Amino acid sequence: MKVLRTLAIAAAALLVACSPAKKEEAAAPSPGQPVTIRFATDWKAQAEHGGFYQALASGEYARRGLKVEIVQGGPGVNVPQLLASNAVELGMGSNSFIVMNLAQEGVPVKAVAAFMQKDPQVLLAHPGTGVEKIADLKGHPILLSDASVTAFWVWLKAKYGFTDDQVRKYTFNAAPFLADKRAAQQGYVTSEPYTIEKQAGVKPKVFLLADEGYPGYATMVLATDGLIAKNPAAVKAFVEASAVGWRDYLNGDPTAADALIRKDNPEMTPDVLAQAREKLKSYRIVDGAEGLPLGAMTDARWQAFFDVAAAQGVYPKTLDPKKAYTLEFVGK
Repeated sequence: MKVLRTLAIAAAALLVACSPAKKEEAAAPSPGQPVTIRFATDWKAQAEHGGFYQALASGEYARRGLKVEIVQGGPGVNVPQLLASNAVELGMGSNSFIVMNLAQEGVPVKAVAAFMQKDPQVLLAHPGTGVEKIADLKGHPILLSDASVTAFWVWLKAKYGFTDDQVRKYTFNAAPFLADKRAAQQGYVTSEPYTIEKQAGVKPKVFLLADEGYPGYATMVLATDGLIAKNPAAVKAFVEASAVGWRDYLNGDPTAADALIRKDNPEMTPDVLAQAREKLKSYRIVDGAEGLPLGAMTDARWQAFFDVAAAQGVYPKTLDPKKAYTLEFVGK
């Protein structure tokens, strides 16, 4: 799993994000000059970023007048902080909690597109233990990271009546899960199931939270209010090119994009990339919104996410969820 791809990175950035920026926001370029866009991802290069790499490799960004640099994430990279200090023009938001946290703190950053209509978060359980659906995990130990306890665990408790005494510390090591057949653990549908099966020979039961009704988005493009106001054309161009990139990465030839991914992150072997891409397709992670274009968001989905979180006390009910996003670039 992409370590700490959750609201912990947002919380660490709030003080920086609320302070004055040290640099001017990017302004519209002179006619004929490409707009430089540095796009910070939420983790090291991987298939889960494939659409952006595809748009870069195929020239989709360049054809729209953008000079895009993908700034690879990792354990020391804080996307909200990079945005707040204007070290990058655009960044990746891993999940809806990150974006809503920024809105709650009054940070001038918004989601402008969501390229994963389904959050790829899953719970994994052992086969042959009587666990056939998520509800069957009530009373079982569940391995969760600290950040996850204040994120999707809130939804799980509300929906299934799970309790905090089920939580066990998850340190991104599958050994405790493998040692206890009653245990479940968090993961990404594109990552942990394959890794566990390949390394331990165990094919876990996989429960994609999105297919159970979890309403959060993932892999969002984040922009500062300043960039949205000063250069909306560049934001629109980036969103449109990225949509083409995602379409082509999943349904066309991913070779060029995978080459760029492997250049940035040599740990991504061809088999890992291929299985992750197939999971993105088979689970319809990217194109799961019927009748909507890639990257689309809706007021209804954001409201549904907010209502669940606010009902559990994560956010005050007086917070306007529309402060977290704009539909200006993805349709309504």
